[in-house]
Amino acid sequence: MTPSFTGQLIRRTDEGFADAAVGRLFNQRRPQQRPAAVLRAADVADVAAAVRLARAEGLQVAVRAGGHSWASWSLRENTLLIDLAAANSMSYDETTGIATVGPAVRGGLDLDPFLAGHNRFFAGGHCPTVGLGGFLLQGGMGWNCRGWGWAAESIESIQVVTADGDIVRCGETENQDLFWAARGSGPGFFGVVTNFRLRTRERYRELTQTTYVYPAGLAEEVLHWLYRARHDVPPTVELVAVGITPPLPPELNHEGPVLVVDGVSFDGGPGSLAALDTCPVAARALVSRRAQPVTIADLRAEQLRANPEGHRYVADNAYLAGEPAAMIPALTPAFTGLPTAKSFSLWFDLAHLPARELPDMALSVQTDIYFATYVVCADQQQDALCRSWTDATMDRLAPFDAGCYLGDSDFTVRTARFMSEEAWQRFRRVRAARDPDRLFAGYQCADESALNRADRSR
Repeated sequence: MTPSFTGQLIRRTDEGFADAAVGRLFNQRRPQQRPAAVLRAADVADVAAAVRLARAEGLQVAVRAGGHSWASWSLRENTLLIDLAAANSMSYDETTGIATVGPAVRGGLDLDPFLAGHNRFFAGGHCPTVGLGGFLLQGGMGWNCRGWGWAAESIESIQVVTADGDIVRCGETENQDLFWAARGSGPGFFGVVTNFRLRTRERYRELTQTTYVYPAGLAEEVLHWLYRARHDVPPTVELVAVGITPPLPPELNHEGPVLVVDGVSFDGGPGSLAALDTCPVAARALVSRRAQPVTIADLRAEQLRANPEGHRYVADNAYLAGEPAAMIPALTPAFTGLPTAKSFSLWFDLAHLPARELPDMALSVQTDIYFATYVVCADQQQDALCRSWTDATMDRLAPFDAGCYLGDSDFTVRTARFMSEEAWQRFRRVRAARDPDRLFAGYQCADESALNRADRSR
């Protein structure tokens, strides 16, 4: 007997099923899998009832929070998809500095304006439309990760609906095994997180930005310089290099990709950006803006421009390690040879992050350089080009590939290491104890035995 839900249960034969299954997905390039039913959950009681219903009907459980994953992790066959769009509540405790948020809350569009009213900040996803649920479960590579660490490190506790349909609180002192697994296992997590309690920080007083836009012909020289100079950039600065085709002043008469080196200082002051002015070819930059005031709204507007809605995306990534003399020539074409005008690749610098030991959590793989590429098109006919270019890029970087970040991965195409071996074996033990029947659909891949291997496979 189907339980009574406050929300809406939509089965495949019901009107509106197609929209319920895919309507909230950001990436228009979608897999063919479809769930057996979708529950638009109204509250945690709905989620618990849905978990029990899935078990009774022999379905697995899939979960959607923000719908922003490039690989559309939530689209799985023979599942009951629990859609958490209504889990968007927010509250703030002035005495503890803790914000309690639902998984569908968007870090930039929802949480940040709310926290600004309390003079607080939380380092959510760069793209403001990204929901916090998937972002935090995957570790949370948020604003100034190189200085502040992973967003998942700022989770105080979580509320989880378990595979048994129980509603439990998880933190450092209760249900520690679930709390450990939730911080970094991403779509493999064997529970439904229905809220997060987040430790916030005092809001920055000012943001200062330095940006250099270099022609593609200088990219390799600039990247070699950046590899050395980044260690002189303090941890108050978010530092990135981006290969992109931006709108440039027409008088520059420039077409095609450029290399942008960008630093944003969170309260470090203009002097914290001085190292970015030391590039030996800085005078040949197409555009330069040195230590200028900027707002978080400006930064997020650029993120929205670079991540347009209604498009098709192919994404992949790697933590890089190796000798720069070999690595940077292999990396440069990913910035200068982009296959479409909307595509971009980035070097997200984490130079200060590996210098300290990670907390005890499932997230356990990182290096000091994170590379990701986002190949964007509007036309399905370009899918093959986008896929082949991305595959060739990742093959070229294979000798320097130390693992991947779940947030930019697609295991149906390529698997790689995303946890340490110790963490992976611990994850499997906890999953076997908490979800022995594999009610939760887990990682989307053809063969789980290929997961988390140091050797890349496609």
